[in-house]
Amino acid sequence: MIESAHLDATRQSYDTVAADYARSVKDPGALDPVSRAVLSAFAELVTSSGLGPTADVGCGPGKVTAYLTELGVAAFGVDLSPKMVELARAAHPVLRFAVGPMSALAAGDGELGGILAFYSTHHLPPAELPQVYGEFYRALAPGGHFLLVTRVGEEEHQRRSYGYGDGDGDPAPFDSYRLPADRIAGLLERAGFAITAQTLQAPEGGAKRPVVSFLARKPTTAEAP
Repeated sequence: MIESAHLDATRQSYDTVAADYARSVKDPGALDPVSRAVLSAFAELVTSSGLGPTADVGCGPGKVTAYLTELGVAAFGVDLSPKMVELARAAHPVLRFAVGPMSALAAGDGELGGILAFYSTHHLPPAELPQVYGEFYRALAPGGHFLLVTRVGEEEHQRRSYGYGDGDGDPAPFDSYRLPADRIAGLLERAGFAITAQTLQAPEGGAKRPVVSFLARKPTTAEAP
C-alpha cells in the first residue's frame, strides 16, 4: 500500500481544486484526434473481449468514464478524492463511482476486463509504480486490456501549487513525476503486461512535455511463458 501521508496530501489537494478542475477540464470529445483515437481503440478492445467491466482509475469528475460509456464500455470510475467523486456522481447519476486508491482496487482477482489510467499516475513516486501496476495486473482478467496515458520526462520531480479555471479558485500543492517512456514500458513488462501499442505525441497547447500512450494486455494462461 502507498503510505497514507502521500495519499492524504494528494486527496486534500484534489478536494481543494475539484470544482474548478471539473469546470476547466476538456470534455473527451474536444480532445485532439490522436487522444480520441487511442480512447476509441481501447474501447473497442475491451468491448470486443467481453471479459468484464472497465475501471477508470483516477477518474476525477467522471468525464472520461462517461465518454467510454458512450462508446459502449461498461465503465465505472474510481478516484482518491471524495469531492471529485461527488461531482462525478452529480454529473453522471446513472454511472457508478467509488472513492478509493488505485493501489488497492475494490475488485477481485481477474474481475475487470479493462483498466484506464488517463493522466492519473504521475502523482505517484516512481518507487510505488511497480506495486500499482501489479495491482492493475491482479485485477485484470487474462486477456484484459490496460490503457495508460501520461506525460513523460527525464526522471523529473516537480512540486508546485496551482489551481484551475480562471484563477479565482484556491491553488493546492501537487507532486508530479515524469519518467522516460522506456522506463515506464519496462515497469509494465515487469508487472507482466504485454505492450501491444505505443504512441508518442509532441507537446502542444502550451505543454512542455510529450504524451505517451501505452496499450497493454494481460496474457492468457495459454500465452504465459
